[in-house]
Amino acid sequence: MADLFNKVVKDPTMRMVRMGKDQGIYPYFKPLSETEGTEVVIDGKRLIMIGSNNYLGLTTHPKVRQAAIDAINRYGTSCTGSRFLNGTLEIHKELERRLARFMGKEAALIFGTGYQANLGALTALLGKDDIAIADKEIHASLVDALQMAGCRLKRYRHNDLEDLERVLKDVNEESPSAGKLIVVDGVYSMGGDLAPLPEIAALAKRYEARFFVDDAHGIGVMGEGGRGTHFHFNCVDDVDLVMGTFSKSFASLGGVVAGSREVIDYIQHHARSLIFSASMPPANVATVLACVDIVEADPSYVTQVHTQSAKVRNALRGMGYNCGASVTPIVPVFIGSEMNTVFAWKAFFEHGVYVNPVLPPGVPPNKSLLRTSYMASHTDEQIERIIEAFHTVGLATGLIEEPAATSA
Repeated sequence: MADLFNKVVKDPTMRMVRMGKDQGIYPYFKPLSETEGTEVVIDGKRLIMIGSNNYLGLTTHPKVRQAAIDAINRYGTSCTGSRFLNGTLEIHKELERRLARFMGKEAALIFGTGYQANLGALTALLGKDDIAIADKEIHASLVDALQMAGCRLKRYRHNDLEDLERVLKDVNEESPSAGKLIVVDGVYSMGGDLAPLPEIAALAKRYEARFFVDDAHGIGVMGEGGRGTHFHFNCVDDVDLVMGTFSKSFASLGGVVAGSREVIDYIQHHARSLIFSASMPPANVATVLACVDIVEADPSYVTQVHTQSAKVRNALRGMGYNCGASVTPIVPVFIGSEMNTVFAWKAFFEHGVYVNPVLPPGVPPNKSLLRTSYMASHTDEQIERIIEAFHTVGLATGLIEEPAATSA
């Protein structure tokens, strides 16, 4: 009789984990003993953090911290119940009203996490008779949600409008009566590139499909005042549903889906991840409200994060690094080899800079990368140290080469 736990020993991923730990190059689940946003302490070593999604640097903002403290003093630490029953506070409703306005939609619904927001919205809307048409690089939470929804799933090549139209044509010919939903990320979390929302919206209209954008990495960063990638492209009314998270620009934990009042009300009464899960704790809600206040009052946070990330991106490209099509605070460094990526991570760690090594299945085979991301709160001096580290470590590891001397 087979033992279910045999896979634990035989699993190839776990063999690599054990080998990495034995060799001192295992890069994941590293505990932080201190964090002040742009700098952290890991294993007793102080590092500049360029692996965080704290894009606006608000996790340590005094107004944000005080908002969390005040909420705990007023409401306690938890609602201990579902939004559906006893877990809705007035500040939950206040945050939904504020986010609906901020995201340019009639209504919004908040969830305990961004993962739950995608899960709840997509499983509520899609069923076995519906078809989702999704970019091949959408976030894992979207993939899981679409699989759990039980709908038919069609994928198209990343940001390839011709391939998307091909899929839409095929779907319309094969299943003309099926409900259709196009699903994309606004900002792709590994490559830092944008989905071409206006062009996708035009195809959605032409082929009578609805349009869902996961803007987890766009809300707070893209568009005027950080209102999202749909604002960046000036196509607010052409996107049916926009999802966002609070664990990035908004210094908290949770997620939101915004859209028409009718659709949001439907999701609220059908989303199992909302109905059968405890509501956001009061401190988390108050934190997001404080962040929205700050961003609306001072849009320079959004401007600054783009300024600082552009400095690094331009410098890296000038050194010969491949940063792909990034136009956001996410700046990838494509390496390819898994082992070379892990060794590069270790070299940057020793040089005092924390980066994220991304290996399969997070990326396709032979497309491993270092994911770096920047904050509005990174100082100019820290940015210079980061650029110097990429030059020094890049030459030492062979990731880049010194430019050949030119003859006079």
